[in-house]
Amino acid sequence: MSLVVFSGAIGSARGAAELNPKAITIQMPNDIKWRKGTGSESAVLVGDPSKPGLYITLQKWLPHNNSRPHFHPNDRYIYVLKGTWWVATGPKYDFASATPVPAGSYVTHYGKEIHYDGAKDEECILEIVGMGPATSTAAEEK
Repeated sequence: MSLVVFSGAIGSARGAAELNPKAITIQMPNDIKWRKGTGSESAVLVGDPSKPGLYITLQKWLPHNNSRPHFHPNDRYIYVLKGTWWVATGPKYDFASATPVPAGSYVTHYGKEIHYDGAKDEECILEIVGMGPATSTAAEEK
């Protein structure tokens, strides 16, 4: 019985209709182009964060990497896709006191408010939605 169901599933997958690219586009995981940074990787899904307008990016924080206090000019809307993301606020850097934000959580970074964030013992992946241009201004008190 299960063999018949399995064979039917394969047959129907092969017979899938072509999608109209004017109606829908799909990026499979291996098609997403990740750009390596220092301690992180990022991928642009929609728009261009350096230009005015909507953008959607993925941010992958590698274990034991984080940012320093900074702010952005516009609000950013962030969904934690994988791992635990660690966040903190204020100009004094103290990553040991960061708050854990587990996968499935939603966060808003308000424009012009100082924060810092990253990963501790595990990789975390975020989806970030915002309006460009997306800049970052250092704001750490030494």
